[in-house]
Amino acid sequence: MGIDQSNHGEGEFFGDLPAALVNQMLEESTEVGRTLAAEFNRLSNHRGERRRDLENEGLLLSEGTLPYEPLPTVCAADGAYGVDRLLAIDLVVAAAVAVEGLTPPSETRYWDETRHELYMHTEVHLMDTSTVLRALMLGMELLLAAHAPHDLVLMDGTLTLPVIYFNQALSLAPRRPELQCAQRFLERCPDFLNAYAEVLLSPRNDRSYCGLAKYSTRREIGHRLGWPGEYDDRGMLSMVLRPGELTQPVVLEPPESAWHLTISGLSRDVTPSVEPTVSRILTALSRVHVVYYRPFDWMPALRLELAEEVARNRNRLAVVIQGIKHQCAAPGMLEPYPQYMADRMAKSVGKAMRAFRQIATHEVAEAYAGDLGDVFMALHGYRSESGRE
Repeated sequence: MGIDQSNHGEGEFFGDLPAALVNQMLEESTEVGRTLAAEFNRLSNHRGERRRDLENEGLLLSEGTLPYEPLPTVCAADGAYGVDRLLAIDLVVAAAVAVEGLTPPSETRYWDETRHELYMHTEVHLMDTSTVLRALMLGMELLLAAHAPHDLVLMDGTLTLPVIYFNQALSLAPRRPELQCAQRFLERCPDFLNAYAEVLLSPRNDRSYCGLAKYSTRREIGHRLGWPGEYDDRGMLSMVLRPGELTQPVVLEPPESAWHLTISGLSRDVTPSVEPTVSRILTALSRVHVVYYRPFDWMPALRLELAEEVARNRNRLAVVIQGIKHQCAAPGMLEPYPQYMADRMAKSVGKAMRAFRQIATHEVAEAYAGDLGDVFMALHGYRSESGRE
């Protein structure tokens, strides 16, 4: 028996689930709540011990110990992609946006409107499309970040993600010449790699890049201090750090195998010019540093991934900390303002796919001389995929 959806509040949650399944889920949820309560109590009881671990290891800092730096201008970049799998073809989109943050009173705004990059096309049916499209999205996001004129540029996600997705796309794209997004990725890949090197190295003293991963399983500090493995560093430090506190920069946890980036799929004409860039990227990845910072009591600890040149320079680190603190101005946002806005825009890409398909269907129907039933049948959507980093 299905659940009666006359009560819209329940219908939104349970949809067409059978009543017996819903009842069992409710019972299980209660038990999960009891388990979580016991775990949180245990964490709270050991909070003081965890703080002493940080202090004894010299890993606990206060933002007041950093040099004073003027408030930086800030922007954030984010991206999304979507694949609307239709009966005849796939409609694909990859988009990246860059949003300017709250501007200090003494500064003028750099941008009158949000910056963006877009790829939108039709593709043949292939399950590999999402792999290439995701790498294309990340490349466009990196370009927006590298070209931003702001003092501090925030990237949504870990700084190591592009090397993983670029590797996948570089392996796949040369073997999928029928995918137009694959050809676009290969054409723009040298620019993407240059932008990635810029972000990882942060060579300019007047510009820093910071990766903020909302979800992370890494435990650089937990492994160093021997903390229990049930919680990652961000979850643990959100309970341990007080407002205005941060951790000393530590080197990012390396992968099980060395970082690598295969560029054999690129044209022979561009490979010689790309090889030095790849070398710089791989070297910089091994030197990325991590800082955890809790700006206010309503905020969780933020995981900041920074180039070594930024993390080890107290003045540049102070710029990052002050910039992020200034952008965390509203208790309703659990992340810096421009990152929150870029995230909302990126999430809307997948939701807008249906509208894009309707517009395309209308255009085809106007230009098609045959039976309109053919059009609506061919452009009938049976599955949509969307994603971000």
